[in-house]
Amino acid sequence: MLAPELIELSIDKEFVEFKVIPNTHGPITESAVMALLELPEFSQLHPLEIMIQKAVAQVNKLSGQDDGQFEQFFKIAERIDGQINVKVAEDRMSAQMELTAPWGGEKVTIQGILKALKASNVCMGLSKVKIQALLKELSRKQAGEACECVIASGKQCVNGINASTERKVPLARERLLQPQEREDGTVDMHNLGAIIMVDPNDLLLVKHPATEGTSGYNIHGEILAPVPGKDILITAGNGTEFSSNNPNHLIATVSGQPVETKTGMQVDDVLNIKDVDVGYGNVDFKGSILVTGDVHEGMVVKSSGDITVMGFVDSGTLIAEGDVIVSKGIIGRQLKEKELSTKIRAKGQICAQFIQYSDLEAEGEILVTKQLLHSYTKTKQKLTVSDANGRRGDLVGGIVKADNGVIAVVIGATAGTKTEVFCAMKQDKLKQQAKELDKSIKSMVVTGLDVEARLRKLPPKSEWQNDEMMVEQVQMMLDEKSELTAQRASEEAEYERVQHQVVNYYQDFHIEAHKHIFANVELHIGQAFNRTQREHGTCMVFNQGKELKFDYETKH
Repeated sequence: MLAPELIELSIDKEFVEFKVIPNTHGPITESAVMALLELPEFSQLHPLEIMIQKAVAQVNKLSGQDDGQFEQFFKIAERIDGQINVKVAEDRMSAQMELTAPWGGEKVTIQGILKALKASNVCMGLSKVKIQALLKELSRKQAGEACECVIASGKQCVNGINASTERKVPLARERLLQPQEREDGTVDMHNLGAIIMVDPNDLLLVKHPATEGTSGYNIHGEILAPVPGKDILITAGNGTEFSSNNPNHLIATVSGQPVETKTGMQVDDVLNIKDVDVGYGNVDFKGSILVTGDVHEGMVVKSSGDITVMGFVDSGTLIAEGDVIVSKGIIGRQLKEKELSTKIRAKGQICAQFIQYSDLEAEGEILVTKQLLHSYTKTKQKLTVSDANGRRGDLVGGIVKADNGVIAVVIGATAGTKTEVFCAMKQDKLKQQAKELDKSIKSMVVTGLDVEARLRKLPPKSEWQNDEMMVEQVQMMLDEKSELTAQRASEEAEYERVQHQVVNYYQDFHIEAHKHIFANVELHIGQAFNRTQREHGTCMVFNQGKELKFDYETKH
């Protein structure tokens, strides 16, 4: 073992000095030098391994040489104060503190921690309890050992909730789905109840206003502004007004039939007709129309509200700004290729129990409770061919184009009737919308950086605060920055929403068959296509990797 007197503390007590004569003490080993540092006086100091390796190499090289008679001097250990390292997360929403026990140096103190936090600009969301716990843990550590934990956390902002509406009255189309119960408990499928009517002061619609959201902050104390919820415009349609007691309550001012509009509701006068035939003539009415009987061949019925037919529509044309509801059936016939005798157009929904050889087009959903046969069907929403219990509903023949998917109990027929179903064909439009939003956001980022650069180049405020023109220019830049920030936040939220739709598009919009899909059914979901060659049982059909997947396990 090397003699203890070969090492000593430097005059300032900060280093351990190793003084050795190669010819006298060499050759030496690293372990022998390290053994010296285990002496009580030096054991708390940090060994300088590179310097120790250098010392061993130098001494052994000179040992037995002429130059080995001269004393060599090396610093082989040092005193190191306790270390404080603050790591700020990239998003500035948290900070982690790492404390390292000293090598014979000054211990970490709360004052040192506060100084380190100030240097890292960590001033919000600090946890005094966690800092104290970290100091306590450090006191149990050996020299050079470290401990760490998150000691500051920001608060995420909570975006506002979009405004929404809650309808307080039923609509005529909902009546179709609720056959009346007899006194003996049986259901009368022919009696669909009284016509939906409202009286003055009846509450029609409640608007739940958008919320502003709650601001957050990061650990630097910067406020994180929430994205306010989107407002929706509610307008008082004919026969309605906003309540004087609550501006978010839409009430009826007249008696009539409640009808949904794109921006609220209206109450229509109801034109009551027994039958629309040659004797009555075509109908074009500003309001809702109730036909208690049938609409006969060749007749045209137009309404600015809903059209409700209690009987059948046979080779007629119905055009409604609202819903078209036919209690019994819609019947047509083939005139020539791709031309059918019955045409139904609705900006709302189309609902009926039975439809055949009819041309249907709706902006809302299309609901058929029993059978949809050999028809051309187009909806911007979903097509459902099913009763309320999901036991009956046949989609057979014709062409279906439903943007938001198809639900039917049975698709096709045992005879192999050709049936074409198209859905979820608009993902590319959503992708283009996301692309345009992304481009707009990037443009705003560039503009925002330009505004910030101009603000940074301003001379000290004291030089221009009394110059009205300069003050106005600065205010304009600040307003521009604020508007950009708000608009960017809004578009980023919209981009996230659209991106979510793109990612989940084919999961959300698909084809469901509650019992069967028979052979010779052409299924198109996006660009994926399959013509069934056999009968499929209960299943859901998805576009997965541009191919159609039949899922027989997912419950409807």
